Amino acid sequence: MPGSFLLVALLLACCSVPPVIAGIVAARRRRYAGVAASLLCALLLVAVAALCVTLAIATQGYRAFTREEVAALVVTEPAGPQSFTASFRFPDGRRAAFTLNGDELYVDAHILKWRPIANILGLHTAYELDRVAGRFARLTEERARARTIFPLSRDKALDLFDLRRRFLFLAPLVDAEYGSATFIAADRPAHFEVRVSTTGLLIREVAPSPQ
Repeated sequence: MPGSFLLVALLLACCSVPPVIAGIVAARRRRYAGVAASLLCALLLVAVAALCVTLAIATQGYRAFTREEVAALVVTEPAGPQSFTASFRFPDGRRAAFTLNGDELYVDAHILKWRPIANILGLHTAYELDRVAGRFARLTEERARARTIFPLSRDKALDLFDLRRRFLFLAPLVDAEYGSATFIAADRPAHFEVRVSTTGLLIREVAPSPQ
């Protein structure tokens, strides 16, 4: 997905060269209206190219999907009364493990839904797992007990989900109002798949995979 933005940025940067040359020629001929028009066109193309580069950086970590797919494999092991470990394996090979308090495994994600105008560039709905937490089955314990919550997303200089919420001019391109969460009991050793689809996240228990 970031590659599409970089390709468009490169094309726009190339397209800005002819207006710059035209502006130089107009300046030599002292046609100042032509200089202004050429420079305005070049600046507009460069500005849009810069926006595409920003979007390419901000979508790092997001994975495009068009159907249900596995976002992570998780192995849970009890670690004590209402405590368990959750070991994650992601599609890119990254691994992470967390010790969580509670009775249930909770996972949420950010969902980016591209508008039709962006679909033309081959951009489709994308997701990024955001947080993992332990969840208590009883509401009284959820309120009183110490909660454990950890990030699943990687740190990045820019995040398109946050940028979309801050800047309304991105609204015609992408919808970042949608998040999704799912949870499942984690009171015994088990293997799970965290799956993402166009309707959101879900967790399914699966047989242990061969190592």
